[in-house]
Amino acid sequence: MSKVHGALAEFANPAELYHACEKVRDAGYNDWDSHSPFPIHGIEKAMGFAWSRVPWFALVFGLTGAAGGFALQVWISTVASPLVISGKPLLSWPAYVPVTFELGIICTAIGTLGGMCLLNRLPAFYHWLFHSKRFESATDDGFFISIESTDSKWDSAGTSAFLESLGASHVELVEG
Repeated sequence: MSKVHGALAEFANPAELYHACEKVRDAGYNDWDSHSPFPIHGIEKAMGFAWSRVPWFALVFGLTGAAGGFALQVWISTVASPLVISGKPLLSWPAYVPVTFELGIICTAIGTLGGMCLLNRLPAFYHWLFHSKRFESATDDGFFISIESTDSKWDSAGTSAFLESLGASHVELVEG
């Protein structure tokens, strides 16, 4: 016997999906997601998303990169290879600005990408929704809500009935 991984509900249009997301959020489900072929304005609020932690990754990596670049240049010009050229001081910080800026930018980009991948659990080469034939239309013209069986409120019959009560045109339990 196959294990049930979750329930998948299909909705007719973005407005129905949006309102269904609000009701799923209000019902207290935690392990669920919405799927649509294009972004729907405000869906993150309907799903109850909190503020993202990705900006913190960007800030920490960016400041670390900038500080590291600045510190490396200071160390090179004052300790490793101190040269007085044309009477300029050893610690001539305006010359360090371009490298400091560029290292801050590249490390911010790396931190943002790394944080996004980490928080989204990427790369994910497999997902239980791939067992559903109907889910293939999620990239074309389908609007779906999936609730995972790992959710604390999960009940096969109850969750399916709840999704049907939201106005889903089709509800299926996905096994695999």
